[in-house]
Amino acid sequence: MEERRSQICLGLDPDPAGLGDSITDWSDGSAAEAAGAAVSAHCRRIIELAGPSCIAVKPQLACFERLGWPGWKALEEVCAAAREASLLVVADGKRGDVPVSAKAYGQAMVGEIQTPFGQVDGLGADAFTANPLLGRDALEPMVDAAEAAGAGIFALVRTSNPGAADVEDLPTPEGPVHEHLARIVDGFGDRLGGVESGLSGMGAVVGATAPEHIARLRELMPRAMFLIPGVGAQGGRPEDLGAAFLPGRAGAMIAASRSIAGAEDPAAAAEELREAVWSVSG
Repeated sequence: MEERRSQICLGLDPDPAGLGDSITDWSDGSAAEAAGAAVSAHCRRIIELAGPSCIAVKPQLACFERLGWPGWKALEEVCAAAREASLLVVADGKRGDVPVSAKAYGQAMVGEIQTPFGQVDGLGADAFTANPLLGRDALEPMVDAAEAAGAGIFALVRTSNPGAADVEDLPTPEGPVHEHLARIVDGFGDRLGGVESGLSGMGAVVGATAPEHIARLRELMPRAMFLIPGVGAQGGRPEDLGAAFLPGRAGAMIAASRSIAGAEDPAAAAEELREAVWSVSG
């Protein structure tokens, strides 16, 4: 982070409907294969252009999975391109289920599974997003997988979508729901501790569209790295996010998707955001 002077996480939400010019020859293979190739080419181009101003990429898994196996192939190619560019990979699937399924999600994102046929590796992401609304027991198998792999998790706490308040801001005797989720996140902090930085690998998704909650959430999660979506297309502003960086410049990553990938000049858009965020983080 210090080396690149960046806290930008490049979101990749490819829509194949608008990528007809990403490949020139799709005469061989199925529509899904052509769409997967187009998505792969598009995302790798965005990484090449914007990557130097970023520290991570965040592929939205649903945008790849809807294409079937060609989409998963494209995802693997995009993750390989990110690693080649020295970028971390945050797999954004917001997984969450009962413990037996949560274990499989953890294996799929950052782990592996032993089978009678040999070891099968998962995606190999550096971190992934998770949904904690099923409670601690459903989150724990994913924490186990992250701990074993030396990876991180970003659990949803207060998201950036307009409907977040419908559930996440509901009052409880312990405060709003998002504060209860924050306590769950902090409770796992020791499991994924980062000794050198003082931050935990157990992070939180905290939207930029409701900056009034950030200071309180930072108080409840002093060790968590925040993954902050909602800057740019959703209306969030870097200048409102200073409280997220109270542990230091490494305290948060700002996720930006459409405002970079959809820009006329993705490289310039990423660099402009990098400069704006760096200036408020110190």
